[in-house]
Amino acid sequence: MVSIRPISDLRNKSNEISEFCRKTREPVYITRNGTGDMVIMSLETYESMEAKLELYAKLAEAEAEVKKDTGARDFDGFAAAMRKRIHGKI
Repeated sequence: MVSIRPISDLRNKSNEISEFCRKTREPVYITRNGTGDMVIMSLETYESMEAKLELYAKLAEAEAEVKKDTGARDFDGFAAAMRKRIHGKI
């Protein structure tokens, strides 16, 4: 459930907002003059999001490296070559 609150709630109901963020692990969207202004979230949620972004960046880097012509083979090609080598010598 999305929680949208006016900016005045930061001053008047900050404890309530903090408790909501910690219990639900969901962000609270803050509006100013009826327009989105900022997002409040628990530290745990923020750290989790940062870890995911770091993982996605590493995966994107690995994917780009695989796409380069580095002579690397995909797993299926590697496994087929290994089976051929093993079965050919046994």
